[in-house]
Amino acid sequence: MNKQSISKVNLFLIGLKSRLEENLDIFKNITVVYKTGLKNFKGIGTYDSDKIKFNFNGKTESLSMDGLTTKLCDTAVNYDSMILTYSERGTDILIEADNKNVKMKNIDIKEEETISNSINETSTLLNRNYYIKVGKADKLLKEIGVMTKEGKVKNYKIRKYNQIDHYVELFDEMLNDIPRNKVINILDCGCGKSYLSFVLNYYLTEVKKIKCHFIGLDYKESVIETSRKMAENLGYKNMEFHEIDVKDYIPKNKIGIVMSLHACDTATDMALALGIKLDSDAIIAVPCCHRELLSQYSYEPFKSILKHGVFKSRMADILTDGMRSLLLEAKGYDVSVVEYISPLETPKNIMIRALKNKDENEDLMAEYFNLMSSLNVYPALYGFLNE
Repeated sequence: MNKQSISKVNLFLIGLKSRLEENLDIFKNITVVYKTGLKNFKGIGTYDSDKIKFNFNGKTESLSMDGLTTKLCDTAVNYDSMILTYSERGTDILIEADNKNVKMKNIDIKEEETISNSINETSTLLNRNYYIKVGKADKLLKEIGVMTKEGKVKNYKIRKYNQIDHYVELFDEMLNDIPRNKVINILDCGCGKSYLSFVLNYYLTEVKKIKCHFIGLDYKESVIETSRKMAENLGYKNMEFHEIDVKDYIPKNKIGIVMSLHACDTATDMALALGIKLDSDAIIAVPCCHRELLSQYSYEPFKSILKHGVFKSRMADILTDGMRSLLLEAKGYDVSVVEYISPLETPKNIMIRALKNKDENEDLMAEYFNLMSSLNVYPALYGFLNE
């Protein structure tokens, strides 16, 4: 290749250096194919310990990005043309160069628009436009156990796949109202095996092109180790996991979103309290069992109704989530409560979504205190907030 073309390639590579520094967590690799006549010569570079490990012609070198740029340009002198691909999660940047032209373009990785036959035959959402699409998201779906190695969604996992995708849909509805700082830090409280964090990481990074960082908390060492291994397998470097009690966690950076999925009983309250204390921009919770207020509350006007255990239990569920929602509103959050999935699948199907958009409301706090007094309850959420 001539000097003029190589100089243009060098300028493009300087731009990629800045991009690498900004997007290191989602960088995958750099590949280059040099051509002479009908022969191709391929090199590949991967990030390793602050260096690019570059393999070409059977030799591997550890280079800085500046060093790699020099290497790529010096090597191009010996060939007729080159095609360089800079790969990030969800995006490829292509540089094509020969003695006549040098051009660079972004390529979004194509999605397969059709859903697997196994879904079309059995899913209750036949016409659903999935947010997490079969095809592009296969590696993720296989890692979380929803898809077989052959690329088919498992029949007994279709319901889970639909639930996960609907969660993403409800999450997506909030995105426009969440401040777009440089990076959105998302805290998953009681993360378990972190399936939803992995799915949201994929969606935000590779579909929406939003910079994000996920932090998973759980007190079980086994699930934390599993999550770390899955993140490694997927190449999701923008994730960290900690074996710690939620109420003991102190973040290093501003937390944009706190989420909690099916955290048992007052574990949901711990997550909500942490989100409020951290002044997070958004809080999302799908509560699980509701045991706390059932043994506390009493209301004389309803005495003849609440003598039936099933009514008392259902009312406890409503009171628990209702008072959670009211306290979030009192703390300056705009709250919406929706059915996450059909009640035919599970009665524990409520999702609480809260967006911080105002200061604390003293009138609502007074209303909350009046309810505490009238019902003779002391909710865990209020207790955690005042520890």
